[in-house]
Amino acid sequence: MTMEIGVFLPTSTPDPEHPIIGDVRASARFAEELGLDSVWSTDHLVASAPMLDSTVTLAAAAAVTDRIRIGYNVMLLALRPVAWAAKQISTLQHVSGDRLVVGVGTGNPAHGDIGWRAAGVSFEDRGRRTDEALAVLPGLVTGQPTTLADGLEVTLAPGSAMPPILVGGNSARARRRAATYGDGWITIQSDPQPLAKDIAELQELAAQRDRAPLSVTVLAVGLPADVVPAAEQLSAYAAQGVSRVIALPTGADWQRDYEFAAKVRAAL
Repeated sequence: MTMEIGVFLPTSTPDPEHPIIGDVRASARFAEELGLDSVWSTDHLVASAPMLDSTVTLAAAAAVTDRIRIGYNVMLLALRPVAWAAKQISTLQHVSGDRLVVGVGTGNPAHGDIGWRAAGVSFEDRGRRTDEALAVLPGLVTGQPTTLADGLEVTLAPGSAMPPILVGGNSARARRRAATYGDGWITIQSDPQPLAKDIAELQELAAQRDRAPLSVTVLAVGLPADVVPAAEQLSAYAAQGVSRVIALPTGADWQRDYEFAAKVRAAL
């Protein structure tokens, strides 16, 4: 079976009491040496736990690796002026040798709105701003003359190859956004079975828009701690149409997590 396995770089954690801030260069190199397919960075200005800047993190990971994909999971486009975000994306794509994957989301309300207020943008309008940004992002990244939402035409140079855009979120609105603007969809799931209905809806939405079927990436919550049952769960995801699984951190020992992910990948 074909299933990509990714891991998060040690830049933060869902548990604010135990932040995971590790050596990004060492972890990216180790993931590549183990044969894993991708490394990912979270993205917030102010979160409920300490968190490194995602673009700088991914640049560091790209600089010390040659093969492994690097990805935002997920970039909060609405938190930035879209032209700046496009410049970051285009530059990362260039310096990484076209290895970038851009996950895009609107932000988890669990983190609150303080980061948005600090950036001077509206938390309530983040969905609309995300859609507006996604509409113009390909033109900006690839260096084409592009008209922004306010009517300003701008061309960023140099342009780069457009990286895949994966839209994150478990809601129907996120699936519509993915079908409209994305190359794939990212969802958080602990059980493969309920995915079938959501994936069918996603692909139907894409077909209605005359778009090719989208890839599906799962942030796998609660993977079994043993290799064989974990591989069986990933096989169940694949049977539903999932092409990539990203393993969530279990603690500060990212080496152990990466080694486990590599063993699961080998068992598939």
